Amino acid sequence: MSIYNVIGKSYSQFRFPDRRIVDFILSVLQLPPGSTIADIGAGTGGYSRAIAERGFLVYAVEPSEVMRSQAIPHAQMKWVDGCAEAIPLPDNSVDAAICILSLHHFTDLEAALLEIHRVVRTGATAFFTYDSQARKDFWLDDYFPFLWEYDEDSFFPLEYIVSFIQTHLKKTVDIYRFPLPPDLTDLFLAAGWQQPKMYLNSEIRASMSAFALTDPQLVETGVKQLEADLASGEWQIKYGKYLEFTEFDVGYRIIVAK
Repeated sequence: MSIYNVIGKSYSQFRFPDRRIVDFILSVLQLPPGSTIADIGAGTGGYSRAIAERGFLVYAVEPSEVMRSQAIPHAQMKWVDGCAEAIPLPDNSVDAAICILSLHHFTDLEAALLEIHRVVRTGATAFFTYDSQARKDFWLDDYFPFLWEYDEDSFFPLEYIVSFIQTHLKKTVDIYRFPLPPDLTDLFLAAGWQQPKMYLNSEIRASMSAFALTDPQLVETGVKQLEADLASGEWQIKYGKYLEFTEFDVGYRIIVAK
């Protein structure tokens, strides 16, 4: 059973597609409207719908029935009950594919990459993911140190992904930095880098796998300390510099295979 059948029940309340991520991905795919795109690990379909609204035909591939049940229908979007390692689409059936913060949930990365390659005709595949090796100092780690370990255990090294794509799929690879703006609408783990109060909300944390899959006691310890530091002004003293940033590069990357 997909982990999102357990942790994804309130996902659609806090994980709205961010237009800047959509813009970036469509710009690197370089496809004309009317093209067909497979969204692998589509979740509640927010990005699938946002791309469909731009005039594309989208297959939203997602194994979790809980996630699919939260979707808002769109005429140019079709749901496919399936996983990345066994995509229920014919060979060469789509013009391009996207994976948005879903790579780290694949049970077999190599099988998934081969499957994505199988269903894509000649277009590109864009992966929005996280590079733990590019991680910089981030105040969130001081309250929730387990996040380091989660990232190291969950996210595949970019070098490994790139090497496999180049060696086995014979594609060229480009990697783009994606510094986070302070007003992301998709509340993934680092989205609140300038909004510390966000992490006090248990429902928001429940839509972030790093929190949802961690020992609740460890999470609660960090929450209490963060709450106390915000109330006393200690957070402002230690980390107020973050409020001056216009963007923050904590390691999110877009990999494009062509």
